[in-house]
Amino acid sequence: MVAHQSVADTEWLEARQEATLVAAADRLGRLPEPIQSEVPGMNLIQIVAPDRHVIASSADARGLPPLSDSWPEPADPQEDVETCAQHLVGCVRLSALRITGAADSPVVYAGRHAPAESATGPINTIFAIQGIVLIILAVGMTWKITGRTLRPVEAISAELASINDNDLSTRVPEPPGDDEIARLARTINGTLERLERAKAGMEQALTQQRQFAADASHELRTPVAGLRAQLEEAQLHPDETNLRQLLAHSLRDVDRLQSIITDLLLLERVRAGAPKPPVKVDLAAIVRTEVARRPDPSKVQLRLTPGVDVEAVHTQIGRVITNLLDNAERHARCSVSVEVHKTDHNAELVVEDDGEGIAAADRERIFERFTRLDAARSRDRGGTGLGLAIARDIVRAHGGTITVGTSPSGGARFVVSLPLLETRRSPALPLQNSV
Repeated sequence: MVAHQSVADTEWLEARQEATLVAAADRLGRLPEPIQSEVPGMNLIQIVAPDRHVIASSADARGLPPLSDSWPEPADPQEDVETCAQHLVGCVRLSALRITGAADSPVVYAGRHAPAESATGPINTIFAIQGIVLIILAVGMTWKITGRTLRPVEAISAELASINDNDLSTRVPEPPGDDEIARLARTINGTLERLERAKAGMEQALTQQRQFAADASHELRTPVAGLRAQLEEAQLHPDETNLRQLLAHSLRDVDRLQSIITDLLLLERVRAGAPKPPVKVDLAAIVRTEVARRPDPSKVQLRLTPGVDVEAVHTQIGRVITNLLDNAERHARCSVSVEVHKTDHNAELVVEDDGEGIAAADRERIFERFTRLDAARSRDRGGTGLGLAIARDIVRAHGGTITVGTSPSGGARFVVSLPLLETRRSPALPLQNSV
């Protein structure tokens, strides 16, 4: 359409130019006979008088009646005309122009034959071929670009289809760049990572529940069975039963049951990460308080550095100290010592005894639930078998570590390391609130 319009505009422009030149030559009296065309292709030229007879014409228009009935008005002296009224000529495109502004001014008709539909056939064919080629190229490029664009999507889809709920460790491939598909792949991998963590958390919770049930049933069975046996024996032989001795044994078993249940519940609360607000505490002050509550505080030697501040739950850290002191006193021959001091970034609590010590092969196993080494298997020595497990979980919840080694006297040496208060508030080491 643009090409056709451009051709037509050019023809009208040339017709107007020719009509203007002929009118100017006529006004100057320089018009040749026959009229010679100044614009190539403008072969149909006539000057027509108001009475509709031809005054002058070009060689191709000689002997022809007026090429058009159109007659421009003085107010609009030029008019473009396309007409097929002249059957001797056929269809023509003309520019009609009044020579002067007078009412009786002749009119110049200048133009050429209008091209038949077949004349534009080659142009139409060329444009049609170009259009088809462009469409084919566009379809091909679109197919190629779309295939290249969707190839990562297909890879992501295939990888997602292969993932099942038993293994969420697989990740979809992440294409380079920062386009929508790359962001989609990163979002999917982030979602898979969160699902994997959630599944691991659920599995850990289920494992802890099973472990709790197994530990409770295993450890509670013995005191319950002993208590039942004593009561049944008293029921069978009421006359031979020493009531005072029966009550003493029963209360001892009940105390043991109560201790086991309390420790199990505390251990589960610590592992569940129940939120409790941490506060600033002086580790040396907590040690003094816990030692003062013991039946014989004089047995514990203290080497405490004041002002060793940590951010912690006071009651939980106190329980760690109590459990370590209980363990040390059960296995010490004569003395137990507690030391509190600072290192570069940590506060350290050291509890030592002069007992038989702990073999290197058992230093990790003692932190497991209900673990009793050969030297401490007798229940007469007290303890529920949960003290060190509780201490380790509390220390870990506070972002610290607990290790065991050998003291200078050959006994056990437990070292608890906790982040100092200024270290926890440092930008490099943000405060851990999961206590």
